[in-house]
Amino acid sequence: MLTSQKHLFSLDPEITYLNNAYRGPMLKSSEEAALEDLEKMRNPHLLRPEDFFSGVEVVKTLFGKLVNCPPIQVAVIPSTSYGFACVLNNWNPGKRKKAITVTDEFPSGYFSLQRWADEHDSTLVAIGPELSSGEIGKSWNDRILNEIDGNTGVVLISSVHWMNGVRFDLKQIGQRCREVGACFVVDGTQSVGAMPIDVIECQVDALICATYKWLLGPYSVAMAYFSERFNSGKPLEESWMNRTSSHNFSALTNYQPGFLPGANRYSVGETSHFILLPILEKALLQLLEWNPTRIQEYAGALKNSLVDFQNQQNLPLEVNAFISNHLFSLPISEGQDLNEVKRILEKERISVSVRGSSLRVSINVFNEQKDLDHLIGVLGSLPKA
Repeated sequence: MLTSQKHLFSLDPEITYLNNAYRGPMLKSSEEAALEDLEKMRNPHLLRPEDFFSGVEVVKTLFGKLVNCPPIQVAVIPSTSYGFACVLNNWNPGKRKKAITVTDEFPSGYFSLQRWADEHDSTLVAIGPELSSGEIGKSWNDRILNEIDGNTGVVLISSVHWMNGVRFDLKQIGQRCREVGACFVVDGTQSVGAMPIDVIECQVDALICATYKWLLGPYSVAMAYFSERFNSGKPLEESWMNRTSSHNFSALTNYQPGFLPGANRYSVGETSHFILLPILEKALLQLLEWNPTRIQEYAGALKNSLVDFQNQQNLPLEVNAFISNHLFSLPISEGQDLNEVKRILEKERISVSVRGSSLRVSINVFNEQKDLDHLIGVLGSLPKA
């Protein structure tokens, strides 16, 4: 099993940071890479045409290894909403096909799917769990599978629910979507990097990931996998960098209408992202070395102490295959003021998030048992409602 990797980060030692789902910290190696690239910008005469493309290809290759897809099917984009637009603008199964998401899906996904539904005279259906069930994650997955039928046009969900850490069974959902001919779009922002995913095995049509959370990358850069279904689609913009003539700077006005193969057409203009992509490259290299399966195991071992504490408080945490180890909601006692609890935690220099009616705790490899002990100690000292 992995041991603590805190030494690879520059985190404030006085802060108990259990909030990677809010923003992942930067690796020391990423800091150094950004500074090195920044220094190169002092002398742009040293910048070669191939430098506009080489870093992009490295990052696409590394991301492809992480999610098991060829780099030719990977695009560099600025945000999840940009990626959703690329997919949904190119998916037209006909009018009045049902669009499916989950309750409290992240706004970028919800609004993207709502527009698609409006433009196709479709109904947007948001599936929730059976709250009275002892296994909310399982009931939620069962309801999604039952809702996908021959009249379903598209399913857009997060791999892990951003508010509570429920894991959606991408393999079963992907198989069901393929059976009925629906498009399967996954927001991997809250899992890719911390949890294994295989887009081929799960029959995902598009996987869209912001990089600033579990990929430990920069803000304003996202990565996307587009299946071959979209290799002839229309991109959002007409970037010169995505054309077949882009590598020959001296002949750019010998206009070539053809796009580079695969998903290249969907990459954002100015794809090179100097300074930002070196940050992401170092992060992806490190994630591949750690291995997302081992990250889940590490987070799970730390989570166990919280499970024991919650059981003692008669506020049990759901622990099964449908709940992630790295991100989960932490119920508090009935009658306690959630915002007051967060204020107390902040005073004690503990960083978590409030999402819905629970605390959201997120654990990564820079966390140690003392971080969980600190959280448990403060929560255990709170007055009962």
